[in-house]
Amino acid sequence: MGDERSGFSRALDILSRRDHSEAELALKLRRKGIGEGEIASVVARLRELGYLNDRRLAERIAETAMAGGRMAGPRLSRELIRRGIPCELAAEALARATEGRDLRDDIREMLAGKFSSFDPREADLREKRRVVGWFQRRGYPLSAILDALRVSADE
Repeated sequence: MGDERSGFSRALDILSRRDHSEAELALKLRRKGIGEGEIASVVARLRELGYLNDRRLAERIAETAMAGGRMAGPRLSRELIRRGIPCELAAEALARATEGRDLRDDIREMLAGKFSSFDPREADLREKRRVVGWFQRRGYPLSAILDALRVSADE
């Protein structure tokens, strides 16, 4: 059955597993030997049907990542772009996900959960670097991390 399946059928199969950006889907279809003309028409049809929507995907990824504390800021933006989201949409999704959100509050919540035994007043420099590095690798700005640690130490 493999080769006679249409590009549309293959695209639906790919999308049934998880949402993809238009660029991701096109790349996967290309790898399956689907021609550029057919890919363009499949992507257009799926967009028209509402199965493909880069803006919706970017906003969902950004909101989920921010809510779960997996990533923020530049790291989240890079992840969206890596997933095939155009730069402008990635920037909009990041702005929307951070709108009205205080990253210091998010950091304090994660400190209380993931690093519940961490006390910034008692921690040595090595431990503080480990915690700060953990947040930085996820894209949180250093200023927000230090502010959150300072507030946690004052409490």
